Amino acid sequence: MKHLITIIGPTAIGKTALSIVVANHFKCEIVSCDSRQFFKEMTIGTAVPTQAEQAAAPHHFIQNKSILESYSVGQFEKEAIAKIDQLFTTHDYVVLVGGSGLYVNAILKGFDSFPEIDPSIRETINANYEKLGIIYLQNQLKELDPDYFKTLTTDNPQTLQNPQRMMRFVEVCIGSTKPYSSFLNQKQNNRNFSPILIGLEAPRTKLYHRINQRVDAMMQEGLLAEAKKHYPNKTLNALQTVGYRELFRYFDAEISLEFAIEEIKKNTRRFAKRQLTWFKRDQNTKWFDFETPYPTILEYLNTNTTNL
Repeated sequence: MKHLITIIGPTAIGKTALSIVVANHFKCEIVSCDSRQFFKEMTIGTAVPTQAEQAAAPHHFIQNKSILESYSVGQFEKEAIAKIDQLFTTHDYVVLVGGSGLYVNAILKGFDSFPEIDPSIRETINANYEKLGIIYLQNQLKELDPDYFKTLTTDNPQTLQNPQRMMRFVEVCIGSTKPYSSFLNQKQNNRNFSPILIGLEAPRTKLYHRINQRVDAMMQEGLLAEAKKHYPNKTLNALQTVGYRELFRYFDAEISLEFAIEEIKKNTRRFAKRQLTWFKRDQNTKWFDFETPYPTILEYLNTNTTNL
């Protein structure tokens, strides 16, 4: 039996450090499923594992794409499953680590299959969005897939404010002439491994303190200069990311630098809260306090991978 040890949790909780300990213990390699650490131009703002951390255990899907490339969760699923299958030919264990819930689900459960959409449809939708704003996308989805619009309004309202996700929903509706929701929850793909999920969490005050400290450290490491370098490409999907968006507003003279930094902290805290809400839905996850000694977590993994 092959085991995919999956480490999840909110940003700044310590997933990277734990993943290296686990990988070394089981003498295996790490597959990242952090949707922003894929991009080689984004280092400081995405908390990419340091060179020392990457040298401590083999990592995959770290800075392997360019922000100029289009890269979807469906593409990631295909590439990551191929890599995991390859690793399992020589290892009994692989570590999957990341805070991007959609990407974790794509690996563990399989991603819903969608039809190919004519790129011109996305171009038209994008042009309309540039002129009319997010309300255009919301009205389109409400008209083309009212049931899914209602579900998002109730269960995931922040998605209604995400232009990239909303454009995807609308383009599928228009390109397929079917509701986007009709492609969801199809029969999921079989996986050639047994997943074991562990999560890291912390009391809210401690988590928020760690987030604030991380943002301060990023600024000291040069996040401002990194964001300035990417400012000419600020509309790219990859750069619609906390830490960059706020600094772009500073460069546009909309807000002060001090206010931008506080906005990064606030928005990162909100992001961490959404991550926990997503991950807590999976009842198969064993949760540990972030200060739990590593030997305790390894003992749990030893016991449960042996018994699976």
